[in-house]
Amino acid sequence: MKKAFFILCISAVVTACGGNSSDKGGTDSTQAANQTAKATNSDADTVVTKTGAEPTGGSAGSKAGEALLAGNDCNTCHKVDTKLIGPAFQDVAAKYEATDANIETLANKVIAGGKGNWGDIPMTPHPALSLADAKEMVKYVLSLKK
Repeated sequence: MKKAFFILCISAVVTACGGNSSDKGGTDSTQAANQTAKATNSDADTVVTKTGAEPTGGSAGSKAGEALLAGNDCNTCHKVDTKLIGPAFQDVAAKYEATDANIETLANKVIAGGKGNWGDIPMTPHPALSLADAKEMVKYVLSLKK
């Protein structure tokens, strides 16, 4: 009985965090979104202009980072202001300053996955994600500071 329950729990976590079903766009649309985000980023080249509409306490996040989040499976486990399986993006922004060292560390965590900082449920690794894309995503998340 314990073995069946354990297998069921693992299956639920894998399905919730790592699945790429056709209703979420699948691999082809994810790659298309990544290409769109890369094209957007190459045009703007990480120049950030504040408009006054940014969340209080944070810097303006990149549109490329926002597009990359939408094009990957991040919203399966994370929401901007609500904890799901993983922490809310605003909670991550509150915990980490937007320094180059933190951006590098968090981008590597997105790629490698891991657990322990936010509880016992592991974050699924994203090895196909480039470091540059992961950094853009992290910059956007850290800009969501309340």
